[in-house]
Amino acid sequence: MGANTLSFGTVAVLHAVAAGFRFGFDIVDVTGLTAGSVYPALDRLEDLGYLRSSWEHAATAQAEGRPARRYFQLTGEGAAALAAALAKHRTFQPVSLEAFGIRGTRPAVRRP
Repeated sequence: MGANTLSFGTVAVLHAVAAGFRFGFDIVDVTGLTAGSVYPALDRLEDLGYLRSSWEHAATAQAEGRPARRYFQLTGEGAAALAAALAKHRTFQPVSLEAFGIRGTRPAVRRP
């Protein structure tokens, strides 16, 4: 699957990660897509090499009384694929969070 075959929803997920929304529920919230769409898209994007992920330490999650989060990060290849997809999906031009209905919203959690 090349950048020219990414679906609108998958591009939305990739764009959200590029904008700093790093874990599943944040991405669900910011894109308005269902978890049933976002999580498979995240897995596909990672399989394509457009994203990489890492799990937070279990102790951190346990201290906050929740399951461990899987954080996603855009790769160089992902940035190139996103740029190509945004050029194709001209509705995203210019690139902005407002394309997703986000007005000045910051991610709930940013992790290095």
